[in-house]
Amino acid sequence: MHIGISGIGRMGSNIGARLMEVGHKLTVWNRTADKTRPLVDAGASLAKSPADLASSVETVITIITNADAIEAMYHGPDGLLSGDVKGRLFIEMSTVPPEVQMALAPKVRAKGAAYVECPVGGSVIPARSGKLMGLMGAEPADAARARPVLDQLCRRVLHTGPVGNGAVMKLAVNLPLMVYWQALGEQLSLCKDLKIDPGALLDFLSDTSGAATVLKQRMPGIVSRLNNEKSDIGTFNLDGGIKDVKAMLAESRKRGLDLPLLQQTLACYEEARRTMPGNDEVSNVAAYWPNRKKN
Repeated sequence: MHIGISGIGRMGSNIGARLMEVGHKLTVWNRTADKTRPLVDAGASLAKSPADLASSVETVITIITNADAIEAMYHGPDGLLSGDVKGRLFIEMSTVPPEVQMALAPKVRAKGAAYVECPVGGSVIPARSGKLMGLMGAEPADAARARPVLDQLCRRVLHTGPVGNGAVMKLAVNLPLMVYWQALGEQLSLCKDLKIDPGALLDFLSDTSGAATVLKQRMPGIVSRLNNEKSDIGTFNLDGGIKDVKAMLAESRKRGLDLPLLQQTLACYEEARRTMPGNDEVSNVAAYWPNRKKN
């Protein structure tokens, strides 16, 4: 199949490499063309614009930062929907509020194309190995059409119902993880005076019942930060974490729900952000709290 990816960030580049590995022809576009170089060097074609990409492939995958980026990519002068896309399949994988997906779907269908949302759980390592968790929202026929591609990217795909439901499920999946990095920071604070080597401490904690499974992957970066060393771990940044937490709280308010633990997590993240750069790895929040300097 000829697949196009519009949005070549960390996730998009690894998804692209995975698709090429399993035999698909790939065309890519990104606003910053330099980010496409590894995929182009590996054999992908480079589109001149989103419109050029959409006109040349069978399936378009988009995975980008936020609603504004989606608006520009789909509806700009040379956007994905600016040309003839009849018969194409669009798979939108960004983590955005449900109303963004629900507003985009009818615009894509009005152009004679099919639309599936499928935000994913997991970061760059599972993206590269085809082991993401897919949270699909789609009409049944469109879901069936997208399934062969998504099954090559994900170890599990859950069809959550119509478009919008996948976005809600993605917020739910991310919620305990966002709380966990703060909880881990507080756990490490409690252990600070024990003078245990940070690597040994985190290795032990990662095997306890309260640990998130992702800790083993992020542990080297957190250990480096606890030792006041540079960390090269970069899977999902702090600004993205704050954006997602705010989206979770906004969705909860629309549903008449109160999420006090998540609200406090946001306050803690925003405090960390005053010290940490926004492009820092979100799991490094866990190293902020034990190193925190009290006012």
